[in-house]
Amino acid sequence: MDFTFRVLNNTRSILAKIIDDNSLKDLNKIPKGFNNNIIWNIAHIVVSEQLLAYKLSGLPSVLSDEMINKYRKGTKPEGELNQDEVNQIKGLLLSTLENTKTDYKNGVFKSFNAYTVSTTGNTLNNIDEALQFILTHEGIHYGYVLALLKAVKN
Repeated sequence: MDFTFRVLNNTRSILAKIIDDNSLKDLNKIPKGFNNNIIWNIAHIVVSEQLLAYKLSGLPSVLSDEMINKYRKGTKPEGELNQDEVNQIKGLLLSTLENTKTDYKNGVFKSFNAYTVSTTGNTLNNIDEALQFILTHEGIHYGYVLALLKAVKN
């Protein structure tokens, strides 16, 4: 899993740089033809990883229920975020992944509730499969963020 964690870390570092390099207005903008924005996608990545790794393992998430409910699958932006909220998401982007990596190496993920992913139809049976899917999921949303960036700048 070292490679998986390295790729996740690199992707999340790129997303953190996107937060730094763009205005609050651009992070919140929902371009025509889209139903969400850059910052929602980044927060969704953080929430999804926590749900797929921790909740399916029967472990508590470090995120609040409010945050989970705001950015989980099936949600969309409810309004613009302020700079403090964006900063919180940016901090969680790297800290949650570091926690997951540490917990994985320490054998914290002992049990797992199988879950069939709606987007691909694959069933996740253990933490290793969940982490591999998290990698795919974050790649999809990274691509979506790139498309949003292009649309926001035009």
